[in-house]
This record gives sequence, structure tokens and C-alpha cells, in this order.
Amino acid sequence: MLLSYKNTSINYTDTGKGAAIVLLHGFLENQTMWNGFIPELSKKYRVITIDHLGHGQTGCIGYIHTMEDMADAVHAVLHELRIRKVILMGHSMGGYVSLAFAELYPDMVKGMVLQNSTARPDSDERKLNRDRAINAVKKDYTGFVRLAIANLFSEDNRERLTPEIEALRNEALKTPVQGIIAALEGMKVRNDREVILHFVPFPIMLVLGKKDQSLPYDEHITQTEGTNVKLITYPDGHMSHIENREDYLKQLLEFFKHC
Repeated sequence: MLLSYKNTSINYTDTGKGAAIVLLHGFLENQTMWNGFIPELSKKYRVITIDHLGHGQTGCIGYIHTMEDMADAVHAVLHELRIRKVILMGHSMGGYVSLAFAELYPDMVKGMVLQNSTARPDSDERKLNRDRAINAVKKDYTGFVRLAIANLFSEDNRERLTPEIEALRNEALKTPVQGIIAALEGMKVRNDREVILHFVPFPIMLVLGKKDQSLPYDEHITQTEGTNVKLITYPDGHMSHIENREDYLKQLLEFFKHC
């Protein structure tokens, strides 16, 4: 479905009935990444998936898409659907958007899953890497996308998951250059939202991978100290919904019962 928004359109899906769960994809992904989860989740819940600004079939609205911009777009879809309370589940960049949404619209959130994501801002080194990525995209779009997707998986899983990686690459290559750059710029300037992990009244689950090259495990596990965040750790990379699908789905269904 398409929603008219700021001279462009937002693409989303709406499946099932019950408490609303909003699934938010990561960088270079789109809402099709959740296709393997929707049939199971929609048996008990109303599942909303949304293409972020500049991804999938959702258009761009500027040179920079901040996490707040993306959260406002999510809010526009929920307003259209007349949904007042949601559980947010965000992968990587989708987690950053979830945190921005919780800051902007705290009364609408009753639970949150941060999958292979973090509440912390980019380090100075990470910001430099974003700038390098922007230059790489401009010089060799296809090469950048192909390498970026492979690096999301642990080396141990790349051969086993070759079909899934290739399918992801094909979807990622549909992302326009402007959308990629706008997201990189937006992630680079995102705020520190670690305080949310400490003080919000709703439950949060954080999923981390020990071999995640995008979010080094040792650097990001410490953000759960002194919080009530439920931590799920897997031995693999940045793509827990693929690398650890069966167990992860069980963990999600159990967590959702408490939201």
C-alpha cells in the first residue's frame, strides 16, 4: 500500500489482527526482509512493515534523512491506520528509527526490539567510515552494495547462506544512490539515546551477534548494564533474523507476550 507523504509516497504492508507490531528494516534493506516472519507473527498480531525513506518503494525527501525524519514517516503510516499503540522491532538502522520514534512519540510505544542495533551514536571513527561509504557509493554503486551485504554475515555463514545473501543483494541494488547517501548522512548525525534503555516504562529486548562486524559485540553489550533490557546473544553476524531465524522467532514471540 502507498501513502502520500511530503510530495512522495511511503510503501507499507498491513497484515493480520491483534496488537500492532511495526517491523522496521535496516540500511540497504526494505520491508521484504520480513517476508519470512510475517506469516508466523500475523497469526497473533497485526504486523505493519514500512519501507524507510529512500528505500524500497518509498521516495526520498532530502539529501539527509535523519532518524527523526524516518520516525515521522513511520508515524504518518500509523496515523493513517489509526493505530495508537505499537511494539517496535527494528533491525540495525531500523533500531535507530525505533529509538527516535520512542523519543518523539513515547506514549505510542509499549515495547521495543533492537535487533543488531544500538542506542549509542556513531563514534568519530564510525563517522569517518560513513563518509568513506558515501564516496564509495558515488564511485562504484554496485561494488559497494555487493560488498556491504556480504559483510553483514559472519564468515562462517556466507557459504551456507549464499542464496539468501544473493537475494538480499538483489533487493539492496534497488535502493537509489540518493536514498543510500541520505541514510548514511542521517545515521552519522543521530543522537545518543542510551538514556531510553534506562528510563522508559516499556520492555526492551536487545539482540547482538558476537561476530557482528557492523556493531562490535564488546563495545555494545555494555549499554545494557544497569538496565532491565533483555539481552539475546547469538554467535553469528549482523543478520540474526536469517543466521539464527528459528530461535530468534521463538524469542520474539515470548517477548511480545510481555509487552
